[in-house]
Amino acid sequence: MATVDPISDLLTRIRNAHKAKHRRVDVPASKMKTAIARVLLDQKYIANYTVLEDQKQGILRINLKYHDGRPVIMGLRRISKPGIRIYRGAEAMPRVQGGLGMAVVSTSRGIMTGAQAKKQNVGGEVLAYVW
Repeated sequence: MATVDPISDLLTRIRNAHKAKHRRVDVPASKMKTAIARVLLDQKYIANYTVLEDQKQGILRINLKYHDGRPVIMGLRRISKPGIRIYRGAEAMPRVQGGLGMAVVSTSRGIMTGAQAKKQNVGGEVLAYVW
C-alpha cells in the first residue's frame, strides 16, 4: 500500500521501534530514505543500515543504536510535509535543541544536515529534526 508521506512513515517506524526496544526496523526502500539513513549514520544516531533486495522496491534495514539501554535518538519530528513545504536559505538554517540536535535538509547537492548546508552555503527543504 502506498503511503502519502513516506518520510513521515520512516520517522514513525523508527520512533515506534525505539519505544518497543527493537534492535532494528525494516522500511520499504527508496533513494531519499536511504539518504536520510546515511545522514543519521554519519551523525551517529543509528548503528548502521543495509538495503536488502526483494522482488519489489527493496527493504531498508536500519539497526538502531542504544546507550545504557536508552535510545540515542530522543526525538524525531517531521517539519516539511506534503501539505505545507518548509524551505530555508543557508543563512536561516534552524538550530535544533540549542545545537544538540540536527535538521535534515534536502538541498540541490543532496540530503545533508542543516550545519553542512550552512557550511556549503546552500538552502533547501527542511525535512525533519532529530535530537
